[in-house]
Amino acid sequence: MLARTYDSPLGSLVLAADGTGLAGVWFEGQRHFGEFGSPRRRLDDRAPGPLDAEDAARTLDEAGAWLDRYFTGATPLEAPRLHLIGSGFQLHVWDLLLKIPFGRTTTYGELARELERRYGGRASARAVGGAVGRNPVSIIVPCHRVVGSDGLITGYAGGVERKRALLALEGVRLDAV
Repeated sequence: MLARTYDSPLGSLVLAADGTGLAGVWFEGQRHFGEFGSPRRRLDDRAPGPLDAEDAARTLDEAGAWLDRYFTGATPLEAPRLHLIGSGFQLHVWDLLLKIPFGRTTTYGELARELERRYGGRASARAVGGAVGRNPVSIIVPCHRVVGSDGLITGYAGGVERKRALLALEGVRLDAV
């Protein structure tokens, strides 16, 4: 795993990639920092995936360019190649996060209902919240676009104030959320 620091307007981010794609974007010091969906899979362990330093560096460059565009308030282009590492349930949730449009929000309950519709079985808003909270690719996999059922801004591993700032950057009216 190759890692690099990105200086964002909201604080330093650590980006991590391997030869497969971008595996991590964390605010320094955030909850679950350096974890790939579980405390058992950590950046410190030089976790899964083949290391092709050239591909990993290219992916980190693409992620930096994506974040540069994002932090100007422009709708980012296609995300860099991703290498999401987590449980099957987490991967399903993170896939749904990628479908939330720039400048829009959804709720944990709506995500749970969509999981049930797509995959059958039962999914609780609480279980979805757990998977959202362990998203290892902050901002690019937009977990900040998920709000409580009452529309209130709820937890964010990078901090609720950063979540508010990210939503404001996207033009989300916070009084409407």
